Amino acid sequence: MYQRSKNRCIRFPSKASQRLLRVAAVGAFAFCAIAIRGSGGDAVSVCVNVKPADLLVRPTAANWLSYNGDYTGRRYSGLTQLNPVNVAQLRAQWVFHSPNSNHLEGTPVVVDGLMLMTSANDAFALDARTGRLVWHYSRPVTEGLVDDASSHHNRGVGVWGSRVYMQTDNAHLLCLDARSGHLLWDVAYAQGNKNYGATGAPLVVKDKILVGTSGGDDGVRGFVAAFDAMTGKEEWRFWTIPGPGEFGNASWPGDMYLHGGATTWMPGTYDPELNTVYWGTSNPSPDFDGSVRPGDDLYANCVLALDADTGKLKWHFQFTPHDLFDYDASETAVLLDAMYKGVRRKLLVEANRNGFLYVLDRANGKFLSAVPFVKKLNWAKGIDSNGRPIRTGVMPTANGTVVCPDMTGATNWFSPSYNPSTGLLYFMALENCHIYFLKPEEFSEGKQWYATGVKRLPGGQGQKILLAYNVETGRFGWRYPQAGEGHSWGGTMTTAGGLVFFGNDAEAFEAADAATGKSLWHFNTGQSMHASPMSYAVNGKQYVAIASGSDLFTFALP
Repeated sequence: MYQRSKNRCIRFPSKASQRLLRVAAVGAFAFCAIAIRGSGGDAVSVCVNVKPADLLVRPTAANWLSYNGDYTGRRYSGLTQLNPVNVAQLRAQWVFHSPNSNHLEGTPVVVDGLMLMTSANDAFALDARTGRLVWHYSRPVTEGLVDDASSHHNRGVGVWGSRVYMQTDNAHLLCLDARSGHLLWDVAYAQGNKNYGATGAPLVVKDKILVGTSGGDDGVRGFVAAFDAMTGKEEWRFWTIPGPGEFGNASWPGDMYLHGGATTWMPGTYDPELNTVYWGTSNPSPDFDGSVRPGDDLYANCVLALDADTGKLKWHFQFTPHDLFDYDASETAVLLDAMYKGVRRKLLVEANRNGFLYVLDRANGKFLSAVPFVKKLNWAKGIDSNGRPIRTGVMPTANGTVVCPDMTGATNWFSPSYNPSTGLLYFMALENCHIYFLKPEEFSEGKQWYATGVKRLPGGQGQKILLAYNVETGRFGWRYPQAGEGHSWGGTMTTAGGLVFFGNDAEAFEAADAATGKSLWHFNTGQSMHASPMSYAVNGKQYVAIASGSDLFTFALP
């Protein structure tokens, strides 16, 4: 039924109908999954053999090889089959239902027609043309987890060679064989505090798998760690809360450094020319009580520039020093090579949860500019010439204080995207406020550590707005207010065909003109979206996909 091939891919006809054959190659041979359609014959071979050079390709095209598509975090697809003229003809092609999640948060990865997606501690390999299951890896969810990890969310996989990598809810890194989904190795990488968890997607850099952890609201010590892709051996670890004797430890008296938060729960981005990984960190712990963590609380609320080979810190930039509002800096740090004030520069652009959009020089971390992107913003008056916020003195109190943006943030982890043809950065913003309360608490393992919480304003209702920001001019290109209650968590993706796709605030997947923001198409999924879209192609046909509720929807032209 099969043969080995030096070309590593196998293609042959069969009279079998509607079958999937899994052909496992050995040694240097990659995996091929053959999906056979109809009686008689049309076999399509799919090979998984992702090389480091494949991960350097940008923009993405037929393949979407990582959470953000490529290392830049731009979520920009080079595919052009879909455009403003024909996008209204998009039709649902297939839907895959995940049995173990009420809302998926992952972005699927596609390698030569094989789609890989996750849900809780499960991984699925699907035929990207039909949605049919090729293999399924499953392990039980972990009991007794705290906060975000207890929801068992998972945002996707990384791929290297013929291996698939995923994080589990209790912070294990798994290596799966792409031929079958069988487990090759399992590394527990966060120990010593049962409040650790993981909700992200691994980032593959060269021959290393980089991961982070969740638990920034629960009193853990954050870190980024790198593991050998073949063996699972730890290569380096950067602790985001400095220990005794290290720069920045003054904010963490006693053993507070062990519980300071600054977790790394979203995947980073990477510049291969600078050999630098850019990774965002979460809020400090406890969230709303700054009295036990004086000073700036490094390296919470930062983007970290780390040497990809050693994990050594090159530079850091802190968006919200001494954060009292849960303004994580886990939003994607988008890497652009673009004109800025007449000079072409290597830029890092981030729409931050604190309500300001920042532009940095990513070669050295120099602050270039910041602009507010929401109107409801009262914790700071602006950003000074050094990039530090000019604070108003607003803070949580025992009786409650109105703080804007709210605890969700002016934006959050839902993905931004950038289109080099329009020069616009697209991201979803939220206009809303909360009443913040302070009640000091002691750290306790197995419990959250917010030092109390927030409430909605009476009658308060948030609004989501899709924003387009021109990095070169420093102005907003267009605004697209959403119809809804501000509860959506859908991100964006843009294409060379002149489109921006996003999950709107009315339970619909939508496409707009990337230049003007004009709505061109939508599909009502009937479920809220907590994920970001992607695009891929099989046999020259372009598809777009997004998770909504517990389902993965895929669309293409008829």
